[in-house]
Amino acid sequence: MTTLHTSIWLEEAEHDNPFAARTAHCHGYDVYGQMLGRAGWADMVYLLFRGDAPSARQVQLLNALSVALANAGPRDPANHAAMCAGVGGATSAASLTAALAVGAGQVTGAREVWAAMQAMQDCGTDLPAWVAHWASSSDRAASAHASIWPSCEHRAGFDAHGVRTTLPVLQTLACLQVLSEGPYLPWLHAQRQAFEAAAGHRPLAFPGVAAAALLDLGFTPEQGEMLYLLLRLPGAAAHALEQRARGHKSFPFFEVDLLDDPAQQAGIQPTSVQAL
Repeated sequence: MTTLHTSIWLEEAEHDNPFAARTAHCHGYDVYGQMLGRAGWADMVYLLFRGDAPSARQVQLLNALSVALANAGPRDPANHAAMCAGVGGATSAASLTAALAVGAGQVTGAREVWAAMQAMQDCGTDLPAWVAHWASSSDRAASAHASIWPSCEHRAGFDAHGVRTTLPVLQTLACLQVLSEGPYLPWLHAQRQAFEAAAGHRPLAFPGVAAAALLDLGFTPEQGEMLYLLLRLPGAAAHALEQRARGHKSFPFFEVDLLDDPAQQAGIQPTSVQAL
């Protein structure tokens, strides 16, 4: 018999069915006998990842972060990928997979959160350390997994295209820092302008706020990367279902203009295609 080893979950089998669980304990807590009806979603997620029950403030912070990240809106690349899958008639699993694939990357994605958390662990709340980190060519977020992830083209946690910090980011940071028991969110809220100036006047973005919140909750960068993917799925799912119901005729597809179109250079007129 092959034995599966896990410190997360302990099951006792039913007396008459060895393939079904009679009791289930998560890090020592009886899930169905004690937690069910008393614990919330944030309690369960925190317990699964951290192995300990969260404090009341930690539950508030994780719940608030979950609301902030639940739906990035149709402008978000991951959500748009799910919408494209949904309007094309893809299965629910395929729509979520599209969102995960796009949302896993280094631009507003989970890997950017991982990199921002790594940098925060290295630099802490020391602004000169951040400046030295950004000036260094040995950024481990880019070099440690060079065969899998290319070097990030912008500083992790900041908006790659914006000119000022957006209102939702400011509102989220202001809310979360009040609930935090850790050092990163309060420091980031107090020093945001100096932090952005030191980064080359780049505006703070949601991945940077999420990284600080996840670290204040005690999660590792690897756990934070996974949780960020998970927390952003509700919006992707809802938008995919909505666009599937609306249909492709009301879905705006992007138009691409080629600056060096070989067809135009050869004098070939484009063919218009009308939707059926």
